[in-house]
Formats: sequence, structure tokens, C-alpha cells
Amino acid sequence: MKQTFLKAKLHRVNVTQVELDYEGSCAVDSNFLEASGMSEYEKVDIYNVTNGERFSTYLILAEKNSRTISVNGAAAHKVSMNDVLIICSYASLDSKEVALHKPTLVYFDKYNNITDIKNSISEQKLHSV
Repeated sequence: MKQTFLKAKLHRVNVTQVELDYEGSCAVDSNFLEASGMSEYEKVDIYNVTNGERFSTYLILAEKNSRTISVNGAAAHKVSMNDVLIICSYASLDSKEVALHKPTLVYFDKYNNITDIKNSISEQKLHSV
């Protein structure tokens, strides 16, 4: 049996362009794709931290070193300029692969500069009241 796991994410990237009349759904700086292991035409889920929208689409290449995150076509209705997004890709793994799996987590500042790359998320601690 296969299970679906987080493969990679671009955490808190900012929308730099919104293009309703453009072919392709989400253009991402090719440096970001390289850092995360994501690929052109790969299916992704996008979570808009700013407005709560969630949608699936696919990736296309944006110019290297441009820091571009452009949401295009029908998906452009789900975002606005400067919205904060989390872009995730997933992988289907069998039981032997699960134990060895480590996602690639790429973190950004508000200018879309990569600030960190990790392979795990710290255990969440409960806040005391």
C-alpha cells in the first residue's frame, strides 16, 4: 500500500505577479524549484496564508534569480499581489520508503529570499494558558 507524504514545500513565499490572461498556472523562480526538488509541470497544492484559499495547480518556470511567484489563469482569482503562500508537492511512498523519507522545506523572507532549507519540522509544543 502507498501513502501520500509531503515531498517539498516553499514556505511563506510572496506573490509577485497575478496574470489572469496567461497560459500556465503558477510560475516559480527556477532557483526555488531547484532548491526544493520540485519540477516544471509538477502538480502542487497552494495554501494562501493571507486569505485562506486553497487550490491545486501545476508549476511552470519563471526566470532564474527573479524571485518570481506568479499565479496565472483561473488560479489568479485566488490570490492578490503580496499574498503569502505555502506551495507543497507530495509523493506516494510504499512502507519501505516511508522510514527513509525526508521532505525538503524551503523558507523565505518577505522579499522572497531563501532564508533556510530543512528536512524536518520541529515537534509542536502546546502553549500554556
